[in-house]
Amino acid sequence: MNAPFASPEVSIRPLTVRAADLADPQECARVEAFASGNGGSVFHRPAWLLAVERGTGNAARALLAERGGQIAGYLPLSEIHSPLFGRVLASSGFAVEGGILACDPAAARILAKGAQELAERLSCTTVELRGGPVPDGWELRRESHCGFVAPLAADDAAQLLAIPRKQRAEVRRGLGHAMKVTIGRAESDRAAHYAVYAQSVRNLGTPVFPRSLFDAVMDALDADILTVWREGEPLSSVLSLYHAGAVMPYWGGGIAAARHWRANDVMYYALMNHARARGCDRFDFGRSKTGSGAYHFKRNWGFEPQPLSYGVWTAPGHARRDADPTSAKHAARIALWKKLPLPVANRLGPLIARGLG
Repeated sequence: MNAPFASPEVSIRPLTVRAADLADPQECARVEAFASGNGGSVFHRPAWLLAVERGTGNAARALLAERGGQIAGYLPLSEIHSPLFGRVLASSGFAVEGGILACDPAAARILAKGAQELAERLSCTTVELRGGPVPDGWELRRESHCGFVAPLAADDAAQLLAIPRKQRAEVRRGLGHAMKVTIGRAESDRAAHYAVYAQSVRNLGTPVFPRSLFDAVMDALDADILTVWREGEPLSSVLSLYHAGAVMPYWGGGIAAARHWRANDVMYYALMNHARARGCDRFDFGRSKTGSGAYHFKRNWGFEPQPLSYGVWTAPGHARRDADPTSAKHAARIALWKKLPLPVANRLGPLIARGLG
């Protein structure tokens, strides 16, 4: 059957744009329904924006394009403030997706214009769109990051065989160490995850996000934590998000000993099997900087990189925002951060990382 055409009365109604009232549960429900019906990611959900606000203090903003009282487009935004990296409206904050969702190009254009005007009113010099249509006149970044998504196999044995031979051998070595795997949402799971994650990102030279962000996301969304243990010590841990049939291992890492025991390899294999048991049919390995170590690690698992399109608007007269940890500008800072004692890095890191967005 052919899809029905919009009536002339609807098609000629003017578009308007306004701020969404995220404090109104009914408004949030309307936005949730629109995002779900238009292929939105977990990062389009008002629950994500509000969790980021609770966990980092960065204000949740959102714009709605409407036509005849119906939502025609939606743009989730986090207002990020940082003395090091400047002020930015990020769509979405602390996310790898979350750009404009629109029923038509006109709705996308009015949302982009609305975002620029909102940024100027809030003294934000930059707007970042992570995915979705990129408006004319905005900087388009198409090669900086790639996403990695693949279907899950039919069962545990098939999942292991789906992993390329060399990587499969690493998983088998890890499984041979008979490490313990736990999955949960309790305080013990959260504490183990944060301890592992904080050490992992310190070793990479990156400030750790505040634990309050992880707690807020866990409390607001469908998420859990999988941890790999050996002799009572957590070696690897990942906080994963579940949305629309896909699992996304979002915040994960391992301590220095994890590599020796292949704990990370066991962790991702165990997560694939756990997600299938939960009813997922896809494994979303998230995004990675093109050519980075994480990029090649995911390719070793058999995932094919898909270039992502990001849009950036910079206010006239201002320099382009640079919060890229791989840029030459931050190389010295990263080298210094790797040398910090872990307690110092854990104390200072959240103060800096809450402004990364």
